[in-house]
Amino acid sequence: MVDVKAVVFKGPFEVSVEEVPDPRLEAPGDAVVRITTTNICGSDLHMYEGRTSVEEGKVLGHENMGIVEETGPGVTRIEPGDRVSVPFNIACGSCRNCVEGLTAFCLRTNPTEGVDGAAYGYANMGPYRGGQAEYLRVPHADFNLLELPAGTEHENDFTMLSDIFPTGWHGTELAGMRPGDTVAVFGAGPVGLLAAHSAVIRGAARVFVVDEEPDRLALAERIGAEPVDFSAADPVEQITDATHGAGADCGVEAVGYQAHDPTGREHPELVLDQLVRAVRTAGGIGVVGVYVPEDPEAATDGAEEGRIGFDYGTFFTKGQRMGTGQCPVKRYNARLRDLITAGRAEPSFLVSHELPLTEAPRGYRCFDHRDDGWTKVLLRPTALAA
Repeated sequence: MVDVKAVVFKGPFEVSVEEVPDPRLEAPGDAVVRITTTNICGSDLHMYEGRTSVEEGKVLGHENMGIVEETGPGVTRIEPGDRVSVPFNIACGSCRNCVEGLTAFCLRTNPTEGVDGAAYGYANMGPYRGGQAEYLRVPHADFNLLELPAGTEHENDFTMLSDIFPTGWHGTELAGMRPGDTVAVFGAGPVGLLAAHSAVIRGAARVFVVDEEPDRLALAERIGAEPVDFSAADPVEQITDATHGAGADCGVEAVGYQAHDPTGREHPELVLDQLVRAVRTAGGIGVVGVYVPEDPEAATDGAEEGRIGFDYGTFFTKGQRMGTGQCPVKRYNARLRDLITAGRAEPSFLVSHELPLTEAPRGYRCFDHRDDGWTKVLLRPTALAA
């Protein structure tokens, strides 16, 4: 058995690059993928900061793409040498939820009690190793893997297909966005920026992006959105004034349970409350920011148990709609791939750093600190081959 390099969780604020046993085929439907690009996701930071139950020694990484190295005897569609995107959802393809297109909630792939849906290298999402490594085992490969054009073109765009581009698009879907809508996106991290990019592509009349980090707000403006700095003034008032009192037609929550005010104090309900105020009567809200059933470090007693006391009374009174949950990547990724190859989408605009895998600890540290200019970090376990 040959060891391979991988990013391993060691404890709060500590990851290391270590030698781990190489992934092997474990079932006839498996494939082994040589990773060419794997990303650090904003949701990885919840684990990095010790805000989840992820176990020490877990190989991290759920945003992965690469080249198929080996396939099991049950794999007939995918072949060695194929360039592929690996959806972060691990789905069986045949349970009730998968058949209905709800691959984020597969009923068979996660043995964790009370959790439907599995993912690579993530807390409570099953026993699967992540892809911040040289190689990754992919179960149910024929069903899960998305084929990409051969070569290296669009590498930095295609690497967004495993999670954050479909998740951003999903946020606009959950919000019920229609062409001509005014959209308010709260959070200008990678998912929020790609939700804004998705809204622009889908024909939004105006897109507001709320954050306080100047580098992220500059990226929002670069893609045609209107930046809203919540540290300068109440973001709801800024959006309301800009829309002459009407508010947004719909909104996307891309922050999650670690939302904080300008002083840095956490308020897990903050962004939900703001969206209820910012979105018009009968408008829609899509929540793709992560919320968890348990958070021992939560700012409130209720939030420790996953109970987020947002302004449900106003939400009800305004007749608003809310959609939530992890993105079923396969619902969108083939079409988003084609938008990229057609030149209609360029999610790589948010990439700030491309690092070798060995520099993952620095990438995590700088991304977590929100260091200026660190908007999206890509890791390269192996050299890209033409």
